[in-house]
Amino acid sequence: MKVAFVGKGGSGKTTLAALLARHLTEQGRPVLAIDADINQHLAAALGGPVGTAETTSPLGERLPLIKEYLRGRNPRIGSAAEMVKTTPPGTGSRLLRVVENNPVYASCVRTVNGVRLAVTGEFTAEDLGVACYHSKVGAVELLLNHMLDGPGEYVVVDMTAGADSFASGLFTRFDRTFLVCEPTVRSIGVYRQYAGYARDYGVALSVVGNKVEDATDVEFLREHVGQDLLTWVSRSTYVRRAERGTVGPLDELEAANRAVLGQLTDAVDRTAQDWEAFTRWAHEFHRRNAAAWANERAGADLTTQIDPDFRMGAQTFNLPTAVTA
Repeated sequence: MKVAFVGKGGSGKTTLAALLARHLTEQGRPVLAIDADINQHLAAALGGPVGTAETTSPLGERLPLIKEYLRGRNPRIGSAAEMVKTTPPGTGSRLLRVVENNPVYASCVRTVNGVRLAVTGEFTAEDLGVACYHSKVGAVELLLNHMLDGPGEYVVVDMTAGADSFASGLFTRFDRTFLVCEPTVRSIGVYRQYAGYARDYGVALSVVGNKVEDATDVEFLREHVGQDLLTWVSRSTYVRRAERGTVGPLDELEAANRAVLGQLTDAVDRTAQDWEAFTRWAHEFHRRNAAAWANERAGADLTTQIDPDFRMGAQTFNLPTAVTA
C-alpha cells in the first residue's frame, strides 16, 4: 500500500510519517519509507543520528542506475536515457517489491532506527538557480510507477509541502493520502487547495488533525474539513522531545496519540488498491508530460513507451506481466 503524507509546511507531516513507519515496522510489517520533501528531515524524525540523510545515497543522484534497472527487457524503451519520470512499466520491465534484494535498494536504501529509508537528496550548490526539485522527486515517481506492493506491505512517503506534488502525476501514485492539518486558517487553506485538485482524480484523502489542544480545535477542523477528518493528534511532549533530537521508544508516546497510529493503519488497510486507475493515470500523465516537454527533450515520441496490454497488478488478472526480479 502506497501512503503519502502531505500538508502545509510545519504542519507535522514528517513527524507523522516517521511515527507511522516506525509503528508499522515494530508490528513486523514490510515498510519502505521515502523522504520526498525538499527539506530532508525524515531520517532525523525516525531517530537517526545527525547527518544520516547526507550519508545515504540519494535517489536523485542514482537516476541512471534506477532507469537502467527498471527498464529491464522492455522492448518499448530503447535505452535508459529515453526514460523520464512518468515512464510507465510494460511487458519486460522490472517491477519492485517493498522488500527484496535489488541494485537500487542496495545503493539507496538504509536502515534508520529499524526503518528502511530512501531519500531523494537535497539541493546542491550546482542545483541552485538552474534546477527544480521535481528533477529529484522524479526518481520517486519512477519507483512508485514500478512498485508492485500489496495489502499488508507499505511504502510511506513524506511529500513536499503544500500542493507542489500536483506539478506532476505523483499525487495519483498513492492508495491513501493523509493530509496533516493544524487547526489554523492557513492549514485549512492548504487542505482546500489539495482537496480541490485531488477530487477530480479519485484520490483517497483523509485529514489528520495535528497540534490539537482542546475540543474547540476539533470543532474548528470538523467545521472546515467535514467528513474528511479521520482523527487527530494532541499536543505531545514526546514529539517535542523528538523535535529537540531525543527520539524515544514508541512506548513512550502518549496512549491517545499512539492509538492514532492504529487508526491510520486501519484506514490504509481498508483502502482497496485500484490498479486499473493506477495504470490509467500513469498513462495519462505520461502522455501529458511527453507532449509538454519530454518528446522534445528526447527527440522521440515517448508515448510509444505505453504498453496498452500491460496493467499493474496483472498477476491477479493473468495479463502480460513484467519481470519482478
